[in-house]
Amino acid sequence: MDSGFLTGQLLISMPGISDPRFERTLILICAHDPQHAMGLALNHPVQGLTVPDLLERLEVRSTIRLPPDLVLVGGPVERERGFVLHTDDYRVESSLEVGGGVALTATRDVLEAMANEAGHPRLARLALGYAGWGAGQLEYEIRENVWLTCEADEALVFDTDYETKWARALAKLGIDPKFLGPAAGRA
Repeated sequence: MDSGFLTGQLLISMPGISDPRFERTLILICAHDPQHAMGLALNHPVQGLTVPDLLERLEVRSTIRLPPDLVLVGGPVERERGFVLHTDDYRVESSLEVGGGVALTATRDVLEAMANEAGHPRLARLALGYAGWGAGQLEYEIRENVWLTCEADEALVFDTDYETKWARALAKLGIDPKFLGPAAGRA
């Protein structure tokens, strides 16, 4: 982590989070600086909306058979806007390096690459919307025990076992979710 910023890290919501949209949520922080933070939730799929369905709606022609991966709800902000988290083997000028072999692209280029045999990223997840924080807001929430942080890994970012991602992220920290309560102790 450079200068305390969390780009490339995972946020794990704590039980008792006051915003129900983030209950049992795992978020990859894609950008974090003194003015803002932005991330994508990794474990809340849009039920019934697959990547091939969305690409068809957007009139992106596929030359390969795409797996029926579900589109994710990346967060509550700009839910009509799409973002693709992908391995950094694919890049265009607009791609944002997240770290740990992951990049973020929010242009049509990446959708067309995903739908074609050549030049597509090895792994990708498409999300609608994002989670965002203003200056100092995320740092405050972490101090208030709203979020835990941990290192990202490829499985937590890209696999489709959405039901267990939150608990697996906690397990990386040696925490069993059964023993977490909604209140944190203070000295």
